[in-house]
Formats: sequence, structure tokens, C-alpha cells
Amino acid sequence: MDEVDLEVRRGECVGLLGPNGAGKTTTIEMLEGLIAPDAGEVRILGLNWAGEGRALRQQLGVQLQETRLPDKLTVIEILRTFRSFYDQGSDPEWVLDLVGLRDKHQARTVDLSGGQQQRLALACALIGDPAILFLDEPTTGLDPHARRRIWEVVESFKARGGAVLLTTHYMDEAEKLSDDILIMDHGKVIAHGSPSEIIHSLNAESVVSLRVKGTPDAADLQGLDGIRSIHIEGTQMQLSVMQTDRVLPVLFSTLHDRGLALVDLHIHRPTLEDVFVSLTGRRLRDE
Repeated sequence: MDEVDLEVRRGECVGLLGPNGAGKTTTIEMLEGLIAPDAGEVRILGLNWAGEGRALRQQLGVQLQETRLPDKLTVIEILRTFRSFYDQGSDPEWVLDLVGLRDKHQARTVDLSGGQQQRLALACALIGDPAILFLDEPTTGLDPHARRRIWEVVESFKARGGAVLLTTHYMDEAEKLSDDILIMDHGKVIAHGSPSEIIHSLNAESVVSLRVKGTPDAADLQGLDGIRSIHIEGTQMQLSVMQTDRVLPVLFSTLHDRGLALVDLHIHRPTLEDVFVSLTGRRLRDE
């Protein structure tokens, strides 16, 4: 890790993005008190793990990327067990309503669907009425409806003044839930700001994605007026451009001159995914 400065305020969500190996998990585990930092200091709610660990645990909620719960216990038994770990907390029945599992309160965890198990894991993170919620890939593998349900729970937690630290491989999720975003790569923060600020940093009017027949070379397009960045994967090219209406005719002419036949073309407004590709040369879900 290299001088990562992270601050999460009440009522806000900070999204921590990066490919595998970027340092996200190490950062999260230090904040959760699972590993000690080699240097620097971790303070949460004015407390540190060295001498105030129990007080910190009473105020944190953690949903891991994968949670294994006892198969034979029912949903309500799981929540009552987790509630017993905290000096203060929420009513298990209320939390069941919050995550939409009221009708499953007597179901055994082994009989829950993947989405229901994820919501139960989130309920366990919320049962202690935490001030800060750590969410590590909370919707991986879920269908769109289940993902939106978890988003609603997170938005409700934020509205009640809770702070959220989120890691995700879904750019739409990061853009939907995060008030502030840090993009990490190789242990360093390479971009920091609100979703709109980070997207604006691409300094592009649009992103042109095209596939050609042939072997494209970035050098063929270097120097063309209006092209801000070029990313090539095989026969696929992604260009960040300004003045799209002027760039496209010159682009098509250049491709023709290089013997590269156009196979497919898409144009869209810049997204967080586009910024990530421009900064790292990879897509977030490549790994």
C-alpha cells in the first residue's frame, strides 16, 4: 500500500474499485481490524484497533464477499444469534422486514436461494445497528432484481446516517451507490472523486468502440485530432474522443487506408468503466 488516504462520512458511501491485486482487500482488512498495517494509522470513529478493538467491533457491520452460515439454523435463529454479539442493536424482526426476508424467517439457511443468502448476510451486518457498514462485493452473482433490493437496503442505511465502504466489480453499482470513489491499482490510488468528477476527468465527449478485420496498431491512430486515448484488445479498439462528428470521418478514412475493415461500431457517453480502462488498460471484470 502506498499512502492511501481514505475518509468515509456519515450518510455517504465510498466505493473502492480496482482489479484483483490492486490492494482493495488489504485495505479493507486493515480497516476491519483483520490485519495490522505495516505503517501509518487506521482510525475509525476516532478509535484505533490497537487498544479499542472491542468498542470498534460494536459499531461496525461487515458483509464479506462469501459468508458461510450454519445450514440447520433458521433465518430468525441466525439473526438472534448475531444480535447477541452486540451490547445494543436492532430488533431481528425489523431487520428481516428491511432486507425482505420476513416470509423466510423460519426457513433454514440451506434452503435459501443465493440472493436470499446474500440478503441474510447483509442482515447479519446490520443487526448491531452499526455506524459503518463494510460491503465486499455484496451483489456478486445475483440477478438484477436481487441486486436492486440490496441497493435499496444500502440507500436506506445511508439515509439513516450510516457510512458505507463498498468494493464492487460492477461499475453501475459503484455509480449508483457511491458518493465518492477511489480507483486503486498496484496499491496506489490512481483516481479519486465523485462519480461525475471521475467521468469528467476522461476529458472526452464520447467513447467509440469498434471492431475491425485485421490487426490494428495504436500508432496508426496516434496524432489524429480529437482522439484523447486509445485502448486495443485484439481486433477491438476503444477510443475516447472529442468532437465526435469530426473525428469519425477521419477515423474511417484512416482505417481504410491501413486496410482495416470495420466490422462493428458503438458510440456512448463516457462511463466509470471507460475511465478505468483508460487508467489501467484493463476492464474491472477482466480478472
